[in-house]
Amino acid sequence: MPHSQPSWAEFVAGWELGIYRDAIYSGALAGLVLGYLGVYVVLRRMVFITAAVSQAAGFGVALAFLIQIHLSLTLPPVMLAITLSLATAGLFALPLERLLISRESLLGVAYLLTSAGSVMVGDRISQEAHDISAILFGSAVLVRTQDLQALAAVGSSALLFHVVVHRGLLFAIFDPQSARVQGLPVRLLDLSSFLLTALVVSVATRALGVLPVFAFAVLPGVTGLLLAGRAPSVLAIAAAIGALSGLGGYMLAFFYEFPVGACQTVVAAAPLVIALPWHFVRQRLRELHSPPHPSAPPSANG
Repeated sequence: MPHSQPSWAEFVAGWELGIYRDAIYSGALAGLVLGYLGVYVVLRRMVFITAAVSQAAGFGVALAFLIQIHLSLTLPPVMLAITLSLATAGLFALPLERLLISRESLLGVAYLLTSAGSVMVGDRISQEAHDISAILFGSAVLVRTQDLQALAAVGSSALLFHVVVHRGLLFAIFDPQSARVQGLPVRLLDLSSFLLTALVVSVATRALGVLPVFAFAVLPGVTGLLLAGRAPSVLAIAAAIGALSGLGGYMLAFFYEFPVGACQTVVAAAPLVIALPWHFVRQRLRELHSPPHPSAPPSANG
């Protein structure tokens, strides 16, 4: 007998029972917050910082399970995830210009070490293997209420900070030297933004997994920058795409029975597929209709 796909009535019934309500809320909230914060990550040209921080969070969760199983010590997984995520993010606020290593190289080292650590620790905790797999690959079918509450708390704090200081933060990103001359605390702004982003990433990773968190922090921001030119519009577009990706990805996963994290990633990538040719065509039209540069040589007609 062929397997039938879930129906809308089944979805509504599950929603009314609260089976996946927290998961959908968490996906939409994480998408909104990380989509907004991801604009700053993309502008810094450090998109893989989210991957490194997500892997650090996953490693923290795996380490908490390992300690509980082999040392009989109960440590909240989210606390270890936050600790390692903040430590990883803090590395990128150090004065690395004094070292012979770039931020990108340090980012690669952090990503590789935490990824290897997650795999090695996961190999030693067979009874929790399904939990580790969910953290790393994003099969967040169900989310605990406390995870949603934690995400709401840290997400609202990070959003409030970035909304209040967004002008100074953008100034510091685009022209740090002039920002310092104007008296802006560039290093403090960078450190605060990194740590708050890492905090959101660590909590969201515990709830949703590494894959959708990385997608939310990169894809909506890139799409927003391609579709709009002004900062408020870019931030609004990125936040909206992120929220819709969290919601739409879960719906796609429910009705077509795919992994949730992968569906959320695909839905987040769909607007980017449309934005790329749109941006190219718009740039081409601007070039065709823009007046010649004053320094350009005169035409043959004088």
